[in-house]
Amino acid sequence: MKYGQFCPIAKATEILAEKWTFLIVRELLMGARRFNELQRGLGMISPALLSSRLKTFEEQGLIVRRKIPGQRGYEYFPTEACESLMPVLVSMGEWGLVWARHSLVEEDFDAEFLMFYLERSVDPEKLLGNETVIRFEFDDFEPQPSWWIVVEGMNVDVCVKDPGREVDIFFKSTVRTLADVWMGDRSWREAMKSNDLSVVGPAQLTRNITAWLRSARSTRATRSRRRCTAGTPTRCSRASPRCRATRGRTSWRRAGGRCSPTSAT
Repeated sequence: MKYGQFCPIAKATEILAEKWTFLIVRELLMGARRFNELQRGLGMISPALLSSRLKTFEEQGLIVRRKIPGQRGYEYFPTEACESLMPVLVSMGEWGLVWARHSLVEEDFDAEFLMFYLERSVDPEKLLGNETVIRFEFDDFEPQPSWWIVVEGMNVDVCVKDPGREVDIFFKSTVRTLADVWMGDRSWREAMKSNDLSVVGPAQLTRNITAWLRSARSTRATRSRRRCTAGTPTRCSRASPRCRATRGRTSWRRAGGRCSPTSAT
């Protein structure tokens, strides 16, 4: 859309005000580099629309597209122009926390989306040993109540099937409760004290959960300090064999107040 004005706000809006644009920028600045990673973080966007937006981003100098060596497909790296939007995203998020939280409805609390961000929030360096298995059980999500996060070294993967390993820490709650805690609307202690959240595991993991599972606010702050360099992935781009089912991607969407699985290409 062209506004026919020399105002810099109007010119920026011509580039950035299209639907999904800021969410694609969010995913790029959170470390997504490949098409399937972007689509996984965005959820309901169609492949055709994502391809169109990425093409526009490249034309406007927001990303650089590079062929994946020895593989099919491309990786997308944010340019300085794109990375400079981080303060804008942070401000939008802060505004949303204050002025838009009232508009949240139950359909907004998606288990897969929450698990995707919990995966990003785990800090492997703060966990003991080479492997940690975390299980999540959601009382209010019948299609897929059980989820696992498997941490091996610096690799963190979400699994929808039992990885067949001993669980180190177990979380049980509703999707909304865990989302509220991760977003910082409730504390871990308050949610557990009210019996809305159950956490079972060794004291070194349960005593200070935020030491190894960052909140939404601290995750954004960590990402904003990390500059992404072309050719240096910021997160594991391929799941381990036992966790590959989540990269497929089977997403669970609510339709008519009920949850149903839909396959995304």
